[in-house]
Amino acid sequence: MRVADDLTYFDLGLVRPQGGHEVGDLFYPGVSLERKVPNTDNPVNLTLTDAGTGELFRFETQKQLAELKFQRYMQRYLRVVQSVDDNVGRVLHWLDKAGLVNDTLVMYTSECSPGDHGWFDKRFIYEDSFQMSLLARYPQEIAPGTVVKDIVQNVDFAATMLDVAGLPTPSYMQGKSFRKSLQGQTPEPWDQLAYHRYWMHRDAIHNAYAHCGVRDKRYKLIYWYNEGFNLTGTSGGGEEQQWELFDTQEEPFELFNVYNKAEYANVRRTMTDKLERKMLDIGDIWVHDAGAIRQSDKDGEGSSGLISNRLKEAKRHAVNH
Repeated sequence: MRVADDLTYFDLGLVRPQGGHEVGDLFYPGVSLERKVPNTDNPVNLTLTDAGTGELFRFETQKQLAELKFQRYMQRYLRVVQSVDDNVGRVLHWLDKAGLVNDTLVMYTSECSPGDHGWFDKRFIYEDSFQMSLLARYPQEIAPGTVVKDIVQNVDFAATMLDVAGLPTPSYMQGKSFRKSLQGQTPEPWDQLAYHRYWMHRDAIHNAYAHCGVRDKRYKLIYWYNEGFNLTGTSGGGEEQQWELFDTQEEPFELFNVYNKAEYANVRRTMTDKLERKMLDIGDIWVHDAGAIRQSDKDGEGSSGLISNRLKEAKRHAVNH
């Protein structure tokens, strides 16, 4: 989903004009009557109205229209952030007054970052959506100003809370406690790796493509397998598979895919191994052809666009179950 293309009049706090497709495409045909604000190449005849104040907005260029959408989107987003901050402050103030500060672990986090690369929402593994804020306060164990460099994931939150409460982590949970990280010590062993999978290929609202990947402290490997396997909530499939590899130290904005660059061949193999080990560890299904990747590396070729035998097997499995 893109800010310039997919936000509705309601999203941006604008009056929706009377009319049909001429005033904007339906956001979710057959389900919602909300319409998207047009992203026309020539907006000189477009007038938008603030739903609260009645202020009118007119445009001479498409860039001006896109900038208005972005500014209104961010203003509304930051108002929500401000409201959350204010009310978290109320909770912390109550803990202070109740004398419970030293006995209470407070974790402040978010579902996702706002996104970038022209996209928004939480479904992408790109850094701007993938990273989450995480602040913690537990005076008896966390020194003020502690900065944790370990890679932790939201699946680790529950295990950490259980650990602090003196309870074991159930075997069915994927996460591990990062309590020692909060104390300034890296747990042993600790896998400095984050795993991501978005499976709802091209769902009706977001139209995001199915992919999986891993991120260590420097590199990120992504596999766009682009299949829905006929699972509920997905649509389509069969688009060309694509690999991406980013060196976030050399190029933190993830604009240049180095997957097929010869100098990253060893990194590509290492990150593929990490992806496979992580998927095996949590019981996820491989959707790439590991043997073909290794053969293409041996032959000195990139493996972008390989048709995966495992993908076909996974698709048959999904259909049969």
